[in-house]
Amino acid sequence: MAFGVFCRALASHSILHSTYSLSTLLQKSQSFTFIFTAPGSVSRFMSTAAVASQSFRTMQSLSTNEPVVSADWLHVNLQEPDLKVLDASWYMPDEQQNPVQEYQVAHVPGALLFDIDGISDQTTNLPHMLPSEEAFAAAVSALGIENKDSIVVYDGKGIFSAARVWWMFRVFGHDKIWVLDGGLPRWRALGFDVQSNSSNDAILKANAAYEAIEEVYKGHKVPITFQTKFQPHLLWMMEQVRKNVEEQTYQHVDARSKARFDGVAPEPRKGIRSGHITGSKCLPFPQVLDDSQMLLSADELKKKFDQEGISLDRPIMLSCGTGVTACIVVLGLHRLGKTDVPVYDGSWTEWVIVEDTPGV
Repeated sequence: MAFGVFCRALASHSILHSTYSLSTLLQKSQSFTFIFTAPGSVSRFMSTAAVASQSFRTMQSLSTNEPVVSADWLHVNLQEPDLKVLDASWYMPDEQQNPVQEYQVAHVPGALLFDIDGISDQTTNLPHMLPSEEAFAAAVSALGIENKDSIVVYDGKGIFSAARVWWMFRVFGHDKIWVLDGGLPRWRALGFDVQSNSSNDAILKANAAYEAIEEVYKGHKVPITFQTKFQPHLLWMMEQVRKNVEEQTYQHVDARSKARFDGVAPEPRKGIRSGHITGSKCLPFPQVLDDSQMLLSADELKKKFDQEGISLDRPIMLSCGTGVTACIVVLGLHRLGKTDVPVYDGSWTEWVIVEDTPGV
C-alpha cells in the first residue's frame, strides 16, 4: 500500500492504548499530546535551561565534521526554534514492522515523519532510490523544513535508516544535519520523555510530502521553499561502478552481511540472488556500531577498517543492498574525516538485475 494511502487510512484507526480516534479528534478541532516519562523519574524538560548554560552543548557548538549528536545534547536543545527532528524509522522487508504505527505510539517530542520509501524516485521499480532535486525540495518544503534549520534524524533501531536520510540531505547540499547516536532506543534508555500524538499533524505533513513528490513526477508545479544544491560527488550510478570495476580507483566497500556478500545467505528481497560486485570488500555495517547501536569512536573505527584491509588514505565508495546500510558505514568514515565518500544508490539490487554486470 502506498505511504500516502496508508496515512489517510490511519486517521480512521484508534491509537494504541487510546480510546480516541484521530478522525474524532480532528472533528473536534483539538490536538491531544501525551507525554510519557520513564517510571520512577520526573520529566527532564524542567532542567533544560540549567543544562543548556554549558556552552559546549549549545546549537552553536555543533560541527558538521561530526556526524552524530548525543541524546543528552538533543534533550538540551530540543526546544530550539531552528531545530527540526525527524523520525526516519524504516525496516527491512522481512522484519514486518510498521514505522508509522510505531511513531503513533512513541516518538521524540515534536518529531516529524520522514518516509524514505515515499520520498524517493517515482520513475523506477528499485526501492527508495534518491528522488530528483526538485522532488526532494518539494517534499522537504511540504514537511516545513527550511534551509536555516538544523536537523537531527533518528530511527527506531539505533543507527539504521537515519543514516540514509543524513546522506540524502547532504547530497542535496544541506550539511546542517546529524544522526541521533543510538536513536530512539538510546533516548528512551536515558529516561527522556516520548510523545504519543492523537493529532495527525505530522502524518498529514508526511502525506503532503508524498503527494508533493507525486505531483513533481507528474510534471506539475508545487510550492518550493527549500533550496537544494546537488553534490554529485556523493552519489554514484551504475556506470561509475562499472568503470571502477575495471580501474579500481576507489576501494569498493559493501556494507551487507558477510553471508550475503559470499552468496551463502539469501537477500531479503524476492528474486534477488546474493553475491557481490567484482573487486569489492565486505565490511558489514554492524561493525561500525557498538552493542548499544551507537557509532564507534574514531580509534575503534580505524581498527575496523584496518582489519578489512581498507586504507583511509585512498578513495572509498560504498554499496549495500538498496543504498540504506551503506550510509551507516559512510557515517563512520565521516567521523574519521572522510567527508566525500559516495554511495552507489542502486547497490546490489540494481547491479544483479542487469545481466551483463560483473559479479560473483
